[in-house]
Amino acid sequence: MVEPRGHRTQAQRREQTRTALLDATIDCLVELGYARTSMQEICTRAGVSKGAAQHHFAAKAELMAAAVGHLTTKRMDALAGSLGKLPRGADAIPAAIDMLWAGYSGALATASTELWIAARTDPALRAAIRPVDRAMGRAALEKIRFLADGLPAEQAETLFWLTVNLMRGLALDAELGGSPARRKKLLEEWKRVAAAF
Repeated sequence: MVEPRGHRTQAQRREQTRTALLDATIDCLVELGYARTSMQEICTRAGVSKGAAQHHFAAKAELMAAAVGHLTTKRMDALAGSLGKLPRGADAIPAAIDMLWAGYSGALATASTELWIAARTDPALRAAIRPVDRAMGRAALEKIRFLADGLPAEQAETLFWLTVNLMRGLALDAELGGSPARRKKLLEEWKRVAAAF
């Protein structure tokens, strides 16, 4: 028997509610910051009652932990799409730096930064972020190693982590209103240094 068009299963409705809550959480983190993000605001933006939200997430920390995973999935999907377009070998280094900067300079990166900073004083959030952040880093590193043909694994890893930490610093600089011209200059200089590494 074929289901009527437009009919959603309970599982589909549950997933839609969960996704709406996670997307609303990300929006709140970007627009309001972690400290001003409340369950009430998330529910309002998601179009979900507080009771329905509690059915999915018992506490704000649990929702934030799930948002970390949701963010990671979105960022890894974006990264996977970008990686297929990059050249291989030595030419991949500047292109990979540009790609990583694109990932660290958007709205998803803003939400991640909010969570990283909040995790400094929130042990439950820190415990949720660490494994997800590490998994994302490992997955991105494996893809970068594939692109950087001929580069010794240890050298590729060093370049990757130097780049990731530079990107995080530049993303924070952007959030605090630093000079876009200076960031661009630093990125260009890092691409030159990394290509000669």
